[in-house]
Amino acid sequence: MARSTIEISEKAGVRYLHFSSAWIQGAMRIQRPNALELPYTREMMAGLLLRAPPWPRQALLIGLGAGSLAKFIYHRLPATRITVVEIDPQVEMIARLHFKLPDDPLRLRVVIADGAEYMLQGDSHHDYILVDGFDRDARAGVLDTLPFYQACRARLSENGLLAVNLLGREHGFEASAERIQRAFDGRAMIFPSCDSGNTIAFAAAGERVDASHDELIRRANQCLQETGLNLLPTVARLQQEHYLANDRLRF
Repeated sequence: MARSTIEISEKAGVRYLHFSSAWIQGAMRIQRPNALELPYTREMMAGLLLRAPPWPRQALLIGLGAGSLAKFIYHRLPATRITVVEIDPQVEMIARLHFKLPDDPLRLRVVIADGAEYMLQGDSHHDYILVDGFDRDARAGVLDTLPFYQACRARLSENGLLAVNLLGREHGFEASAERIQRAFDGRAMIFPSCDSGNTIAFAAAGERVDASHDELIRRANQCLQETGLNLLPTVARLQQEHYLANDRLRF
């Protein structure tokens, strides 16, 4: 994905990141810089519902944007080591100058590289891989291909999970979901769209996801208490949309 002009705007106490368009690539509430401002970023952390703490120990983020996910994990999950792969060095500079990205290479390492190449050529393993990489036209390109998703599966630990922002209202969403299902032999689930309209796909490589409704509620309450992130609306959507067969979420 080619570089593009980076623009920053502010409105009602929120600073936004844009790539040459009105389309928002990231946001930060100035008075709460480490919170997840955009609904879809909160949804991408729903992996905390699917695995028992302490989890994850190693997180890999494909796409930095305004650094929202990296900052949240860094500040709210202090036992987690984070690697971020970002193709454009300008994005890292903007995240540090304008969005308070921490400078702590021991816990938060930023690698300037093509995300697909990094996944296909490396051999490190991670508990949580979060993919949120798009160009200025909201295209994921090679980050939405079967070989890329297969590479993600190969790089997950035994209790690892993949989370992918699919931009559910965009053309090609169903094909993207099918590629993830194929890469993970059907062990994937497309969560109901969150308030922003974004849809997040989750997939498991080793240990299966198997949690009762009560377990999901308990983990959501623990997450709210320990990190300030409220995932109870996610649990409610899963139940309302009948994702919990026999009162359990399994994939």
